[in-house]
Amino acid sequence: MGNLGNILKEARIKKKLSGIEAAKLIGIDASLLTRIESGKRMPTKEQLLVIAKLYKLTLKELQIKWLAEKIQYTIEGEEYAVEALALAEAEVSYGKPNFENEEIIAQINKLKKQLDKVRPLPKAQLENLRNYYKVQYTFDSNRIEGNTLTLQETALVVDKGITISGKTVQEHLEAINHSEAVDFILELAQNKTPITEYTLKQLHGLVLRGIDKNNAGKYRSVNVMISGSAHKPPQPFMLQKLMEDYFLFYEQSKNSMHPVLLAAEMHERLVTIHPFIDGNGRTSRLLMNLILLQHGYPITTISSEKANRLAYYQALENVQVNNNKIKFYQFVSNAVKNALSEFLSLVK
Repeated sequence: MGNLGNILKEARIKKKLSGIEAAKLIGIDASLLTRIESGKRMPTKEQLLVIAKLYKLTLKELQIKWLAEKIQYTIEGEEYAVEALALAEAEVSYGKPNFENEEIIAQINKLKKQLDKVRPLPKAQLENLRNYYKVQYTFDSNRIEGNTLTLQETALVVDKGITISGKTVQEHLEAINHSEAVDFILELAQNKTPITEYTLKQLHGLVLRGIDKNNAGKYRSVNVMISGSAHKPPQPFMLQKLMEDYFLFYEQSKNSMHPVLLAAEMHERLVTIHPFIDGNGRTSRLLMNLILLQHGYPITTISSEKANRLAYYQALENVQVNNNKIKFYQFVSNAVKNALSEFLSLVK
């Protein structure tokens, strides 16, 4: 395909229109049409729509060519053009869709204000609540991934160090590791530690500690498939760039997005990139909760009950396959709202 000006000129000639005739029908000066056809000027989007209709050209192909030349014209000769283009590509691919349900965000904000009014909580009560949520959250997050420990068994393993008969060593380690990872994010939030790639790898290292020492805290070097999902995670050679973009997005968005939507976004993006060979789900939910904790929200547990787990997977799949984030935003927002309501009922 030639440049846009040549395409338009060839299309005009094919329609057997002179420059003056075409310019009149388009509604522009003939000299402007000459400059557009010679590549010295770019038509506006409105002019492009009229030209496409007049010449019977495919609008989509024409707009793609028009946008490509606009981008090229803008960045040509710039020192960091390639890096800027890569960043723009990442931002366009992931985007920041508007969340349609403003009502639930308003409800969350109201509940959060109520929680802030009863703070600070007595130290003993806060410690008790943290332990309660740590066990519940550990149970649900592990159960989502197939761990068969019951809630009571999880509490015995985490709080008492008791070995459960008939359960595997890995299931015990998953409970202990996740419990310690929860302590870690509570500490990070309290100390206002910045979220970085190093933080993420520390979290993942805790999740897989003693389970897979060769891959704990390290990006995968092999392709992976997700059972039951149509989503195909990116190949290993793409991971470093994707993760750089991931943290760049966080830095650019952490002060502009609503904390709940930011937490949901970082959760979804990490699961979608799937940078680790295992433990991506648990690590993503831990990172989501770290962001929520940093902004004063209680730990949000995603229930592992069958119906809720299915809704969780479907909401993620809707992003990964259909690029529709709204259902996942809705899912996480509902979970945060429920967590706030429960927390308030326990402290009042």
